[in-house]
Amino acid sequence: MALLVVDVQRDFCSGGALAVPDANRVVQPLNALMARLEQSDVLIYASRDWHPSQSIHFQPYGGPWPVHCVADTPGAEFHPDLELPDRTVIVSKGQAPGADGYSAFEGQTAHGVPFERELREQEIERLLVGGLATDYCIAQSVFDARRLGLDVTVVTDAIAGVDRKEGDAERALEQMREAGANLRTSAELEEEGWA
Repeated sequence: MALLVVDVQRDFCSGGALAVPDANRVVQPLNALMARLEQSDVLIYASRDWHPSQSIHFQPYGGPWPVHCVADTPGAEFHPDLELPDRTVIVSKGQAPGADGYSAFEGQTAHGVPFERELREQEIERLLVGGLATDYCIAQSVFDARRLGLDVTVVTDAIAGVDRKEGDAERALEQMREAGANLRTSAELEEEGWA
């Protein structure tokens, strides 16, 4: 089993260039979950948008979003209160000018290993997922994980949605459920003995 923490970066949090409503609330449950999982030697991955300054993802170049999470800028840093364990594997995505990079499965580790290959090499079959944002990077990562046959659980108290259109986040959750993902709170995971 592994935990995937998706894009809990400054630009997606309060005051950031593309702030997700209530984004900061995901930090505490993720920290608690990581602290419990680290005691069990569960692998922890953290994805991040790591865009070039010129990207089709951005409004100035025809994309839908304001400029955000440009590689090596303060906005691309993880939330300062996010307590990633030292052994966390960072997965960077959206690095090409022509890529959106919504899914963590479009990313790679610091050693250039694609995320899918990394999980296969580590023999990961179950993935817990939390972070930002429910209706974009969480959803796309979950859909890709399910296509690969992984058992996926979305930690519902550790996610927050953009909701560009009202109800987007709820619709995304339902679509993830329909794709075969489990939806659980971190308390439910603890009760069930998963974390």
